[in-house]
Amino acid sequence: MTQDAVTAVADRYRRFARDEAPGRSAVYEAWGHRVADDPAVGAVLARIPETRRQPPLVFAVLRLQGAPLDDVDTWASWVLAHADAIVDECARRSVQTNEPLRCAALLPALSLIEGPIALLEVGASAGLCLYPDRYSYRYRRGDEVVALDPVDGPSDVVLDSALDGRPDLRLPEVVWRAGIDLSPLDARSPGDRAWLTTLVWPGEEGRRERIEGALDIAASDPPVLVAGDGAEALPALAAEAPAGATLVVTTPGVLAHVPRVHRAAVIDAARSAGRWITLDAPGLHDGWARRPQLSRGGFALAVDGDAVAEVDPLGAWVAWHPGSGFSAQ
Repeated sequence: MTQDAVTAVADRYRRFARDEAPGRSAVYEAWGHRVADDPAVGAVLARIPETRRQPPLVFAVLRLQGAPLDDVDTWASWVLAHADAIVDECARRSVQTNEPLRCAALLPALSLIEGPIALLEVGASAGLCLYPDRYSYRYRRGDEVVALDPVDGPSDVVLDSALDGRPDLRLPEVVWRAGIDLSPLDARSPGDRAWLTTLVWPGEEGRRERIEGALDIAASDPPVLVAGDGAEALPALAAEAPAGATLVVTTPGVLAHVPRVHRAAVIDAARSAGRWITLDAPGLHDGWARRPQLSRGGFALAVDGDAVAEVDPLGAWVAWHPGSGFSAQ
């Protein structure tokens, strides 16, 4: 650990406190400022491997270990007293955010594909985005609400999203669910559930409850989850999909966490296995049929490389415009 590392930590956490935390988590904003301004706390975090120093990861580990939330001075003293345990735990953890609301962004693309569907996600975490047929949806389009519910009635998990445009929305018939992750989480495991819900930032209203409800759904009917690299593990897992179902491979937001040199291999594996649906920033890869031109700061939703909408990366809104700058299958 060097002074340069401490300075780098201070700079990183100052940016986080200034640009990312405000309006989302007052607790994380205060913690970020304290790391930036307190060299002793910064020195603890500088001992963490550089690839594990992201503020959301480190702060989730601190909360998992019992860090106090109410007073930043008490919090800083706690960090110094638990330095070794913090460093050890951060070194073995990774951010595995699993937001079921992303299904609200994926659903317009899934609605384009005839079922029944075998659904396979790369970067699945606990697989909460493998249940688009088990959630209720409330799309708000001006004063209109477009409501969709599972065939057996409204779900305990209701996904609210703003909608621009008029996609033909329907819940898919999913007959098989599988996922690949470097370190899959089990919705039935108390420890995995605790980690996934602790990754929710304090102050994010409703998100923890939504994830807990989705975890209950996944625990009642667990998907097939495989530990491994997306490109390498995908062909064998895809071969297990039932005959007669259309295999749909999704990569919602995961390609940003794959080294750029390996992204094309994941995309090629997905397209070779079946239909491919993704949520990505346009500059993230070259897998587009035509690079999307976005105007709202979101991600492109695409089917087999053809962009059909601009969406919020976590599903809070969908702008469906398959004519202007987008092309639908």
